[in-house]
Amino acid sequence: MPLTHLSHCVYECEYHLVTVTKYRRKIINDGIFAYFELKLAEITSHYPQIKFLKVNHDQDHIHYLVSISPTMSVGKVVGIIKSNTSKEIKRKFPMLKQIYWGTDGIWSDGYFVTTIGNNEAIIKRYIEDQGKKDSGQTLFE
Repeated sequence: MPLTHLSHCVYECEYHLVTVTKYRRKIINDGIFAYFELKLAEITSHYPQIKFLKVNHDQDHIHYLVSISPTMSVGKVVGIIKSNTSKEIKRKFPMLKQIYWGTDGIWSDGYFVTTIGNNEAIIKRYIEDQGKKDSGQTLFE
């Protein structure tokens, strides 16, 4: 992904996120996932600093490759995803109200996250070459 420019920073912050359904219930099918992707597109339209690069699913969890601005925390983004999808998915798919009665939520409280970075050798060379070339140019050669 190309670097993103804000007024006072340039960044590439990509994360692998996983959200899990509450009680690990196997509720995610192709129809629910297609609707979920529409909700993610709405999130990006309201929060342009969140970009979903790849998203895929199993029956009880969803994987995301997501670019997040350094002005936002990962936890805040996970909260945005969960709060903006849970209630709407239950409304669109009424059978989920029987599985998750008494709550608006369909997501487990926790999540998994890891960073996605540039190749370690490239970064080491970039650091070693500081002062030898123009700033930032050795990273992508």
